[in-house]
Amino acid sequence: MQILPASEASLQEACNVLRQGGVVAHATETCYGLACDLSNPKAVQRLFELKQRPPTQPVSALFTSTEEAKEYAEWSEMAEELAKENLPGPLTLILALREDAPCTLFPTPNGGKTIGIRISSHPTAMELVKLFGAPISTTSANVHKEPSPYTLEEMTIQPDLILDAGELQRNETSTVVTCLHGICTVVREGELKPKL
Repeated sequence: MQILPASEASLQEACNVLRQGGVVAHATETCYGLACDLSNPKAVQRLFELKQRPPTQPVSALFTSTEEAKEYAEWSEMAEELAKENLPGPLTLILALREDAPCTLFPTPNGGKTIGIRISSHPTAMELVKLFGAPISTTSANVHKEPSPYTLEEMTIQPDLILDAGELQRNETSTVVTCLHGICTVVREGELKPKL
């Protein structure tokens, strides 16, 4: 495992790790998160093994913009309103995956029908997904059901590379909203309190 201070050079190294199927820990607006190439099922499998996450619990995808996310997910008017009001930021929108997406994403090692959409307000997370050039996973850098880490000392798993951004502000988790079949429902309340 490598630990590098978050910088332009280490972000490039992180992209190399992702392209080789590795897992990278980096800062987000909520806590330290884990990134892998979501189009690589072996990388997703490794991520799930590191987190000891049940294979039926999908991870979300980090996108550079809502425009990019719309290429992968079935967008609705309600999703558009929530995105305009709250993104970038700590909101996860769960939408149906498009069959005509640019590539197949694997929210679980076996695929999936829906995807959690995240657009981060943290500069490190945004720069990483921009440099990588495709959606990456975003999930807290903790073992399943353990507390989310805000410092490297609190991180109990060992990804291939950690981009060290020091101690992060202890913000709440993202608010998760499903927008499926014309209905939007809050499934996890976090920092944001969206109006539905």
